[in-house]
Amino acid sequence: MDYAIAALKTASIFLVVISIVPVLIWLERKGAAYIQDRRGPNRAAILGVRLGGLINSLNDVVKLLFKEDIIPANVNKPLFILAPMIAFFVATITLAVIPFADPIQLGSTKLLLQVADLDAGLLYVFAVSSLGVYGVMLAGWAANNKYSLLGGLRSAAQMVSYEVSLGLAVVGIFLMAGSLKLTDIVAYQGSNLFHWNILLQPVAFFIFLTALFAETNRLPFDLPEGESELVAGFHVEYSSMKFALFFMAEYAHIIVGSCIITTLFFGGWHIPFVPVDLIRMNAELVAQGLWIGFAIFSILGGGLLVRRFKKGKYGDLRDYEPLVIGAPGILIGFALLGLFAIFAQDWEFLPWGKNIFIATLQAGVFLAKVLFFCFFFIWVRWTLPRFRYDQLMRLGWKVMLPLALINILVTGWVVLQS
Repeated sequence: MDYAIAALKTASIFLVVISIVPVLIWLERKGAAYIQDRRGPNRAAILGVRLGGLINSLNDVVKLLFKEDIIPANVNKPLFILAPMIAFFVATITLAVIPFADPIQLGSTKLLLQVADLDAGLLYVFAVSSLGVYGVMLAGWAANNKYSLLGGLRSAAQMVSYEVSLGLAVVGIFLMAGSLKLTDIVAYQGSNLFHWNILLQPVAFFIFLTALFAETNRLPFDLPEGESELVAGFHVEYSSMKFALFFMAEYAHIIVGSCIITTLFFGGWHIPFVPVDLIRMNAELVAQGLWIGFAIFSILGGGLLVRRFKKGKYGDLRDYEPLVIGAPGILIGFALLGLFAIFAQDWEFLPWGKNIFIATLQAGVFLAKVLFFCFFFIWVRWTLPRFRYDQLMRLGWKVMLPLALINILVTGWVVLQS
């Protein structure tokens, strides 16, 4: 039974990551368009409905699934095929120890909302995430291409340089929390915003965040790809679903990195200044407030879209897109209000319902924090230019490493004094 539950959790996490990746790709394109003051994706459509460019991401999925899979003649075929699988697999299994909410008590059974609550969970995160470089290195070497090889070498040097600072940055958190278990680190921070590690360990946060950009190969640290120098770097010879795996792995790394930042520095699933016991005591009131709030948001959002309807604006089915999305939103909002008016007097949670509601609320708060940092990754990419390679190495070894060591010494002294 325990193995079945663990398998179900693993599959659920995998499906959530796969579902968020197309949304992040769409957000990347729309964010880039807004930052650069231009139009984003707005062409792909289903029956004339474009969903603000979201159909473009679905179009990419179909295109990559049916595109010809080309394997160059002189590659090391087994390693060439294995490399993208390693990159994506490593990105997803890192989430196994991330706690997404408080455990749910179902009678005498305690259900953890994480795959495994390891005593050395923090070490597991670094041990597994460091394996991601093998996918990039194997891709660079197995492709038998000079550009790919240079990208793989760059990635190896970059990972070694920044993983040192990445690991040292969290030593201060370990010293303060007194545990390597991620659930203990989240519990140590609690719901008090002033007790979150972003305020207690600000230097560690900025070191960790910078090193994380390097670990995910995102601008300004995307030298392993370096389109202006290496064409596409380590994945220049890949096509079809093999390229898609590398593409998805990059966004999966962003999601994983955002989860780790949220867990270590931003209180995990805790809501600022709202203790769990307070939510548990007023669960019915909180549920009713969220129900009404979602209904009002649906009505207002749908109304704003309907107001944008203007027949003849484009002269095609795009004219009716605000109505296709906005009108159902208004109807759903009024339906929710009607249901609330009917059942509000008899509102009562079913057995275990309160615990499930609280866990769902906490998971939603955790997801909101994660999506914020995913957007931050995108924002930085389209704002900062790429480093030169010597600047990248100088920053890693001469700036971040000494700062991380100083932060450990200061934190250790503070902990000893207290």
